[in-house]
Amino acid sequence: GYPVPGRTTVYDTNSTIYLENVLLHGSILVKTLVLSVDPCLRGKMRAPEQKSNSVLYNFGVGKVIRSEHSTFQAGDHVYGYTLEVIVRPEPQLPYSVYVGAAGMPGQSSYYGCKEHAKAKAGEVVFVTTAAGPVGSIVVQLAKQDGLKVIVSAGSDEKVQFCKEIGADVAFNYKTTNTADILARGGPIGIYWDNVGGPALEAAIANMALGGRIIAYGYISQYNGEEDYGIKNMKYVLFKQLSIHGLFVAAHHERYKDDFYQVIPKKLASGEFEYTEDITRGLAKGGEAILEVQKGVNTAKKIIVVADD
Repeated sequence: GYPVPGRTTVYDTNSTIYLENVLLHGSILVKTLVLSVDPCLRGKMRAPEQKSNSVLYNFGVGKVIRSEHSTFQAGDHVYGYTLEVIVRPEPQLPYSVYVGAAGMPGQSSYYGCKEHAKAKAGEVVFVTTAAGPVGSIVVQLAKQDGLKVIVSAGSDEKVQFCKEIGADVAFNYKTTNTADILARGGPIGIYWDNVGGPALEAAIANMALGGRIIAYGYISQYNGEEDYGIKNMKYVLFKQLSIHGLFVAAHHERYKDDFYQVIPKKLASGEFEYTEDITRGLAKGGEAILEVQKGVNTAKKIIVVADD
């Protein structure tokens, strides 16, 4: 089921760090500034009897307060799991954007399009959860490549944002039949799948010959929902479809330099748009995670832990 703030996610204040005299033993002390909340966090939250990490980890940005490590200096800003020192290509962008459209979600969009889309001008692309940080960058990259873009989102507000960033057809999947929209707007050359389930089945039914499916997420089954058996996989054979699972880390070294030269500049200039839904305070982290799992967040969910 869904995570329960206060029970399955706990904000623990029992530990205290004394900033000036805590022993570093050759490491660094980082002040957390912003944290990213993404749908994939649900996959890291498992039943107690299953092997799992006790601490929920994700991408963030922090500031080095003290350092005994040669790679880092006090005042450096660091990002990610491995604490890369951030060199911001566009300093006017807030640090929060570097865990959203200019960070892992945007990288997923850029790497997936580069590696798997093989887009040709005039093709049709269908993107689910298109108002989110991954989907919205996919939409804008697709329009840049001359594609017709069909998108779905979970609220009328999100549908409106999708139209503003260039979607040709945008609909609320909760009130509109996905298969009907795709039948009228297809055939679909590229399907960017963030949800799995019935949307994937509808896309397969309406794919063009030689179509490409980029499987990035399956949020329709993240919270204990019954597995959805795709009933029309025969069309993968008949239509000669390709299905590619996308993990951003697998392509990071190949595309990261290109990404940082392109996407932050487009975001800073306003050529590409982004939105954020900010939760202030780590104490509200459990509520932020739940909002994303239920899809009631209005944009990319960010937890602002502290100011710089």
